Amino acid sequence: MDQITEYNFLKSALTLENPFLSTDKFMQWLGEKKSNVQHKITPIKFSEMSNWSFNNETGNLVHDSGKFFSIEGIKVETNWGTVSEWSQPIINQPEVGFLGIITKNIDGVLYFLMQAKIEPGNINAVQLSPTLQATKSNYTQVHKGTPPNYLEYFLEDRADVSVLLDQLQSEQGARFLKKRNRNIIIEVSSDIEVKEDFCWLTLGQIKQLLTLDNVINMDTRTVISGIPFGDLEMIKRIGELNQSAHEKALLLSELDTDNALNSIEGIISWITKHKAFAELEVEKIPLNTISNWKKDDEKIYHEAFKYFSVIAVRAEIGNREVHSWTQPLVKSAQEGIIAFLVKKINGVLHFLVQAKLESGNFDIIELAPTVQCLTGNFRKGKNEYEVAFLDYILDPESKNAKVHYTAFQSEEGGRFFEEQNKNMIIEVGDDFDVNVPDKYIWMTLNQIKTFIKFNNYLNIQSRSLLSAVKFV
Repeated sequence: MDQITEYNFLKSALTLENPFLSTDKFMQWLGEKKSNVQHKITPIKFSEMSNWSFNNETGNLVHDSGKFFSIEGIKVETNWGTVSEWSQPIINQPEVGFLGIITKNIDGVLYFLMQAKIEPGNINAVQLSPTLQATKSNYTQVHKGTPPNYLEYFLEDRADVSVLLDQLQSEQGARFLKKRNRNIIIEVSSDIEVKEDFCWLTLGQIKQLLTLDNVINMDTRTVISGIPFGDLEMIKRIGELNQSAHEKALLLSELDTDNALNSIEGIISWITKHKAFAELEVEKIPLNTISNWKKDDEKIYHEAFKYFSVIAVRAEIGNREVHSWTQPLVKSAQEGIIAFLVKKINGVLHFLVQAKLESGNFDIIELAPTVQCLTGNFRKGKNEYEVAFLDYILDPESKNAKVHYTAFQSEEGGRFFEEQNKNMIIEVGDDFDVNVPDKYIWMTLNQIKTFIKFNNYLNIQSRSLLSAVKFV
């Protein structure tokens, strides 16, 4: 990526003023979108679903078209962690979807074209999504609906379109079987119509909105997480900023390339070592043969009521390509916690990153936040394993740690029913040992952004949390 593009991204991330739509006016606009669109999401019995059914032989929950996604079973064997074997339901959606944002440089500032979108599983109905958010089944119109808005800008070769960022990124490894989406940001030079339910925001505004609970959806968070901002030369170009000490430290961590504790080569060797050691055998099995899971006409659930369940809903949303449909959704057993511990090392803020194996990972190990506990498994008596550094997350004050960021953020509402996790960034003190367990490593933001460029390194939970890093 060239320095001009990186500078434009950084300038947008540092811009909170928007003559088209202030952040306060945006919140009013978002509320109006919610109240103006007819929407109703109703849990139903599996037997009431249209175009979905359980296969007579396998018990897999499938769509009549053979497209969209299915709920299948897998059997997992691994030498990673304390549980070596289990079976579970999983979402199998082999298609690569589009998560795309259109940008435009207006009066020297890069603006992002964002969509107010209602998904059936959204915790508060409407959230801010990318310009284009579509599975292959959606944009090839398997559902017989209208094509998504602005699709042509991403599918066609156009003289007025420049690609700024284009990455293949993973979805939730514990819920999806090797699922990936194309995360893409383009810049349009020609005039473009701002359609109903769309608006222009700066990257700084989007990051400001990430301090609020459940406003920015998962798909937006994963796309913007990969944006690079250049090196220390950028500080000379942008000049003096009105920042807090923590925001200044985050920007330095983002731009500094000289003071990292570990080299890029050392980090690659560390990841390679863990991938070489880790064994992960995932076998697709019929859903009706998985152990410790039960099914009735309203849900598929774990016998101990842990992890998640699969339910069915009827969705009625007035402004979607199809106005009414039924589908399965994954429902979390409880909310979880996703957190990064950060520490100043060599004068630069470092993030404590975890090597994590999940059953649906494309390449066995991905880089995860310091603590990633989905569905409440961190609670005493609920977890099969001890969670390292959990005490810093649950009681930071007693550990001389400072919470810099905390907000509830939702999982993707097209597949998950009202699921949210507490996202946190916590700075530990000088007394926190730089030497950490073997499955953890310190990385600067600049180094993390280097790895995000490539497929299957940073998991979606880490990308989601990193998207909330703001510099003003």
